[in-house]
Amino acid sequence: MTTPGSDPLRTSTGTPGTTTGPATAGPATTGRTATPERHPVRNAGRTAGRTLALALLLFVTVLLVLFVVNNTQTVEISLVFADVQAPLVLALVIAAALGGLLVGLAGLVLRARRRSS
Repeated sequence: MTTPGSDPLRTSTGTPGTTTGPATAGPATTGRTATPERHPVRNAGRTAGRTLALALLLFVTVLLVLFVVNNTQTVEISLVFADVQAPLVLALVIAAALGGLLVGLAGLVLRARRRSS
C-alpha cells in the first residue's frame, strides 16, 4: 500500500523530501547507451575453426603437391576411339573428376525421385 503522493517507482534516500530515480536491480549506467558485450567464447570458437580450416587447407595443398611431384611419369591411356599418352597425374585427376561428376549426377537423380514421390 502506498501513501498518497508517493511514487512506488522511486526510492527514498533516507533524507525526508528527497527521492532518487526508479529503483533498478542492475549496475548503474553512466549515461551512455549500453552496448551488448561480445561473447569471448564464441569468438574463440570462430578463431579455432578458422585456424583448423587453414591447417587443413595447408595439409591438403601439401598432399596435392607431393602427389603431382611423385606422379609425373607418362602413361598410355586406351580410350574407345584412340590411344593417348599423358602424365599419370593428369589421368588420375581426370578420372577423379569424372567419378565425382557421376556421383553428383546420381545424387541429383535420387533427389528428384524423392521430390516427385
